[in-house]
Amino acid sequence: MQSLNLLGLMAQASGDHRGAVKMFAKAIASDEVNAACYYNAGNSYQALGNRAKASAHFSKALALGMDEKAVTFILQSPIISRYVARIAGKSPLPVTNAELFGTESVIPLANDLFLRCAMEAMTLPSVRLEALLGYARAELLRLAGEQDEDNGEIDNNVVAFACALARQCFINEYVYVQAEAESGLANTLRDRLLQDLASGTAITPLALAVVAAYFPLHTMPMAEALLDRDWPAAVAGLLQVQLREPLEEAGERTAIATLAPIKNSVSLQVMRQYEENPYPRWTINPLNAFAADQARGRTLPTADRQAVLDILIAGCGTGLHAVQIAQVYPNARLLAVDVSLASLAYARRKTRELGLRNIEYAQADILELGTIGRTFDSIESIGVLHHLAEPTAGWRVLVSLLRPGGGMRIGLYSDLARHVIAEARAHIAARGYRATAGDIRRCRQDIIREAEHWKMLIDANDFYSMSGCRDLLFNVMEHRFTIPEIAAFLNDNDLSFLAFEPFDDPTVIEKFHKQFPGAADEANLDQWHRFEADHPETFWGMYVFMVGKNAH
Repeated sequence: MQSLNLLGLMAQASGDHRGAVKMFAKAIASDEVNAACYYNAGNSYQALGNRAKASAHFSKALALGMDEKAVTFILQSPIISRYVARIAGKSPLPVTNAELFGTESVIPLANDLFLRCAMEAMTLPSVRLEALLGYARAELLRLAGEQDEDNGEIDNNVVAFACALARQCFINEYVYVQAEAESGLANTLRDRLLQDLASGTAITPLALAVVAAYFPLHTMPMAEALLDRDWPAAVAGLLQVQLREPLEEAGERTAIATLAPIKNSVSLQVMRQYEENPYPRWTINPLNAFAADQARGRTLPTADRQAVLDILIAGCGTGLHAVQIAQVYPNARLLAVDVSLASLAYARRKTRELGLRNIEYAQADILELGTIGRTFDSIESIGVLHHLAEPTAGWRVLVSLLRPGGGMRIGLYSDLARHVIAEARAHIAARGYRATAGDIRRCRQDIIREAEHWKMLIDANDFYSMSGCRDLLFNVMEHRFTIPEIAAFLNDNDLSFLAFEPFDDPTVIEKFHKQFPGAADEANLDQWHRFEADHPETFWGMYVFMVGKNAH
């Protein structure tokens, strides 16, 4: 496969894109889950003018894991790097759209198919890209206004780009900052669209896409009537994401049972937060990444996967974690609970789309789960307990539901690693920012302006969506732990520490063994505590670890 891919890249470099496509096709045939081959083929198909095949290959590359490198590849584009340089050249002053785009407007951007596919598929964690796309949105707003005045035709690629940008804005929940004048123009365009919708007047695809780049369509009165009109494919895709899917989720809410009541005052506040901003809003299909892991032998042995287990996902959010576990254990019975109906409705829709049938979703507060009369072979609670009023009380409830000899996977915030979060929360409180969309946008701009100081925040994917940023910096409740506190809880509750989750950075384990030469024990929490003191950013995400319940 690697030699075929290399031959394709050589043909591509010499301008022989037909030859390149043939080589990449052979490479894909020998390794159907190789994201790089699909990406490389997409570039050659785009050079040949076959936009449909280029988009299909780019989308497949993103689905197979290319999303982690997407921003890097996008910023390497000569056109995009030129725009980014123009913005940086005027910083901290804004650049005008005329200075940035010239007479070509957004047409060069609209022709970048990989950018379009990435905007449709994922949040784009980059301050530079965010600034560029913010300017592009304002330019599209200007074009939509001018089109309304002169009724001129707009290039189909520009319309498709506008639809992709509207999908990106929906995915990141309209986190981009906008000037007051820009907001006024967007309001005017939206009001005109609503009038046209009410009167049955024709609506241009560009106007609809631009409005959707500023406002979620499903929140608009009479928006369902848009589904009765004929639209180009790009607009139909936008309506699917912004209208059909939210309507499906609204219908799902009534089908979700309440398993244990939400009574605790903090739990009710947390519920309201995630009702307003379900998190995370995942869009990449995890089945593709799982297939890639399977093909490379990175999943559990088949015999382990076939186990018939009862598994509890305590705090499932929007279902991504539950879906991943359901793939690993296809014969397991999963109960996935959360406090937020909005999150659960999102989870049910995504689970149904993926064809998974072994997950039961229900609304419940972890603090009240002791009343359900069920026990489990395995319990997973990642990034949840630290949002409870009393995390250890909730953890003890989970321990009571775990069968002897069972395993528990837990994720908790590190007090040492999250010092920057604690500092940011103090900064937010001092400036009086509230957990509203407007304040979150303004707070993000403060952080971006002081980028050197807040580099860890700016490097975090969660910074680039409204729900992510609220979860990261504005959470109504956040507790942080130390390793000795975790060790004490395990000791008091007859649990054995097994291992930390494999680290994204392979050098962590190397450094750990180097610090304790000849005596390193990866199940020794005292050693890990000493290691973390010397390497305080080790658990920046959170501590994620496995424990076992001692059998008696």
